Amino acid sequence: MSTFAKRERLLLADLLETAGPEAPTLCEGWLTRDLAAHVVVRERRPDAAGGVLVKPLAPRLERVMAEYAGKPYEELIQLIRTGPPRFSPFSLKQVDEMANTVEFYVHTEDVRRARPEWTPRELDSVFQDALWSRLERSARLLGRGIPTGLVLRRPNGQTTVAHRGTPVVTVTGEPSELLLFSYGRQSVAKVEVEGDQEAIAKLGATKELGI
Repeated sequence: MSTFAKRERLLLADLLETAGPEAPTLCEGWLTRDLAAHVVVRERRPDAAGGVLVKPLAPRLERVMAEYAGKPYEELIQLIRTGPPRFSPFSLKQVDEMANTVEFYVHTEDVRRARPEWTPRELDSVFQDALWSRLERSARLLGRGIPTGLVLRRPNGQTTVAHRGTPVVTVTGEPSELLLFSYGRQSVAKVEVEGDQEAIAKLGATKELGI
């Protein structure tokens, strides 16, 4: 049985292939070639991937990213499709599912929603529940340092607190859309935002809520 991570991986690879190497994405400064290189480096070059979080490693990450972005685009797509090598922690099904389901979902939407005309995907309730579970676990981390209180709410009334504080802003939407909002894709997330107008403005000025 296919996992969510595997499904999203293959969908992302298909979208990247169809879009070609020079298409825009929602990742600032990245074309599809850069996004594809990021996915491959993250899974295959742990010696460099740490530069995302550890500043002293950032120059190495940039060099390795540039190296991979210079590879034939078709090769990058094939590396994404085939997945990580055996020695990678991502090759373990449980790790892949926990670490890559959201990663690949968000990056798939980075490609889809960068197009002039796009429509939200119809996602089944099982996948939405899986995304909600991951959002609940990561909400506090994603919401750290924002200037207002922030509550994320599903249409069914389930809520999770991303940041404690006042005034409180409540963002309502499907888990898939709340994830995009929480990962800095506020401009394309299909959500409803309620609360003090000044607080909403401050939240909207926050370039990226999460990591």
